[in-house]
Amino acid sequence: MDSQLSPAPGPPALVVVAHGSRDPRALATVRALLDRVRALRPGLPVHLGHIELNEPLLPDTLTALGDREAVLVPLLLSRGYHVKQDIPEMAAAAPARTRLAAPLGPHPLLAATLHTRLTEAGWRPPATDAERRASAVILAAAGSRDPDAATDTGRTAALLAARLGVPVLPAYASAAAPTVQAAVRSLRARGRHRIALASYFTAPGRFATECANAAPDIASDPLGAHPLMAQLLLHRYDEARTIQGTKKPALAATR
Repeated sequence: MDSQLSPAPGPPALVVVAHGSRDPRALATVRALLDRVRALRPGLPVHLGHIELNEPLLPDTLTALGDREAVLVPLLLSRGYHVKQDIPEMAAAAPARTRLAAPLGPHPLLAATLHTRLTEAGWRPPATDAERRASAVILAAAGSRDPDAATDTGRTAALLAARLGVPVLPAYASAAAPTVQAAVRSLRARGRHRIALASYFTAPGRFATECANAAPDIASDPLGAHPLMAQLLLHRYDEARTIQGTKKPALAATR
């Protein structure tokens, strides 16, 4: 009797972990981003799980996977409570064999996306030395009480500043200082009157809107479903897979 080989196991599932939002534009944006990921990596099982506010919730997504292997990639821009506590606890309670990837930031692909969004909003490089001395960008983020989150945001600001050739000052919608308004005052006091706002949010929502409304000049759209964001999600997935084995939970190193 001829023996039949069992089909080779497929790759671990990619579970994108979004925060969740009451703004319907956020869920639409996340779904569009996942469609880009699927287009880039056909055959890779791609799932969505939310920490709160939207379905499917992460525990339900993980339960549906059974005991399959999965890599959880936070659709979050820095370290903080959700990455350090919420997601690992949800993963540990699920039957799936999970590995937790690093959050998206900091990373050069984020700086490139922010640059593109600023250009789309009307940002242009300073034409003269005087214009350069008068220019600056505010990197508007959600904010966190975790100092690691501020460190990560500061690193992204440095990456963006290197691309733009002007200072980039982080500011926050909540839980951290300075606010966008305070950042504007600080920059103007230094003679920086040509100020743009880079929206460091993954999708539209209340915080992104409030920060944009406080911008003195142009404000970019959130990162959204930009093609580079899909590449970054897959990079974090691949990065986490290079760590041998699957234990609950393990956090890939941030690069």
